[in-house]
Amino acid sequence: MNGAILLILIVGLGVIAWASTRMRALGFRRGHVARVSSLPHHHGWYVALWTVVPPLIFLAVWAATSPALVTETVIATPAAAQLPPPGFERAAILSEARALAAGRTHGAFHALSRRLAPAYDRAQTRFDWIATAIVLLLALAGGAYAYLHVRPDFSARTRIERVVLGLLLGASLIAILTTAGIVASLLYEAGRFFSVVPVTDFLFGTHWSPQVIDPRDPGAALGAVPLFWGTFFIGAVIAMAVAIPFGLMSAIYLTQYAAPRARRIMKPVLEVLAGIPTVVYGYFAALTVAPAVRQFAVAIGIDWASSESALAAGLVMGVMIIPFVSSMADDSLAAVPSAMRDGSLAMGATTSETITRVMLPAALPGVVGGVLLAVSRAIGETMIVVMAASGVAALTANPFASTTTVTRQIVDLLTGEAEFDSPKTLAAFALGLTLFVITLLLNIVALSVVKRYRESYE
Repeated sequence: MNGAILLILIVGLGVIAWASTRMRALGFRRGHVARVSSLPHHHGWYVALWTVVPPLIFLAVWAATSPALVTETVIATPAAAQLPPPGFERAAILSEARALAAGRTHGAFHALSRRLAPAYDRAQTRFDWIATAIVLLLALAGGAYAYLHVRPDFSARTRIERVVLGLLLGASLIAILTTAGIVASLLYEAGRFFSVVPVTDFLFGTHWSPQVIDPRDPGAALGAVPLFWGTFFIGAVIAMAVAIPFGLMSAIYLTQYAAPRARRIMKPVLEVLAGIPTVVYGYFAALTVAPAVRQFAVAIGIDWASSESALAAGLVMGVMIIPFVSSMADDSLAAVPSAMRDGSLAMGATTSETITRVMLPAALPGVVGGVLLAVSRAIGETMIVVMAASGVAALTANPFASTTTVTRQIVDLLTGEAEFDSPKTLAAFALGLTLFVITLLLNIVALSVVKRYRESYE
C-alpha cells in the first residue's frame, strides 16, 4: 500500500475516532454528570491525535529508512550477484532497477537493471505491507489507549492545549534552528577559507581574479574590495538614486494630494512591483534596459560603454525597490499627527510648505528606516545582477563601465566543476558571511530607527 493511501487511511481512522469519542462525551452531559472538565470536542481531538500522530511519526521515519532496507534485500538476492563493486556504476544500476519497478521509466540502459526490477518490486511490496500493518497497529493501539482514558473528570482540554503549545514552540524553533544552521554553516566554511587566505588580504585586497590563484599566495587573487564597491555602487548609489525620489514622491502624492478613489487604485498597482519575480526584472534589464543604456551612451559620445553596465542593473534594481521606499514613507507620513498638518495650514502655510517643513521632518525617522531596509534588499539582490551586470571586478565610479557584485560572484563561484575544498569555492562562503553581516547591521539600524519613530507618536 503506497504512502498516499496510508495517509488517507490514517486520516479516516482519526475522523472515526474523533466522531465516536465526541458521541461518548456527549453522553456525559445527558447522564447529568455534576462536573465535566472538558467539552466533547476536546475529548474527540485527544483520541484523534493519539490515533493519527504515532502512525505519522512512524511513516516519517519509515520513509527515510525503507529505501535502504529494500536495497539491502535486493542485494541479498541471487540476481544481484553480478553487481559491480560499490561505486557509481553499482548505484546507477540499482537506481535504474528501482525506477523500473516503480514504473517511472520503461527503458533500461543496463541489462542487469531489468533482472533486478522484479526483485525490487517484490521487496517493495513486502515492506509496504509491513508498513501498513504497523500503521494500523499503531493507530488502533493509540486510539484504544486514549479512548479508555475518556471519563467525565478527564482533563482532555489541558492535554490538547499542551499539544498545541508544543506545535507552536516547534514552529518557532524551526525558524530559530534554521537561522542558526545557516549562520553555523557560513562560519564553518568561511573559517576554512580564512585558514588559507588571510582576512586582511580578503577584506582589503583590491585584486579579484579567482580563475587564476597562486597556491603559494592565494590571497593575492582574492581581494574583495572591488566586489564590495560594485555592490555598494549598484545597490546603494544607482538603485537608491532611482528608488528614493520616486518612492518618496509617490508616497507624498498618495498621502497628501491623491483623492481617496485614486489612492485605492494607485497604491495596489504600485505595490504590484514588489510581487514581480526578480528573474523577470533580470530579463527586462538584460534585454531592454541594457541595450537602451548603451545606445544612449553612444548617442552622447561614449563609444566604449559596456552592454553589462552598472547603470542598467542599478536602474532596474531601483525600480524593483520603489515599493519598499514608498510603503515605509507612506506609513510614516500617515502616522504624523494630523494636528501638526492642520496647525501648519492654519498658520497660512501652503500644502507644499507644510509637506517640506512639517510633515517630512516629522516622518524622517520612518523614511530613513525604510530606505535602509530597501538598501539591504538591494545589496542582496541576485537575479538582476546575474543577468544584467558584468562578472568583471573593477574599481570604477563610471556608471557606463562594467562592474560586478558580491551576489554575482557567489553564483559564479558555486557553479561549474571547481573542487569544493578549493579556495575559489570557499571564497563564496566568505562573501556570503560578509554580505550576511552587512545586511544584518543595516536591518538592525533600520529597525532601531523605526522603533524610535514609533515611540515618538504612539
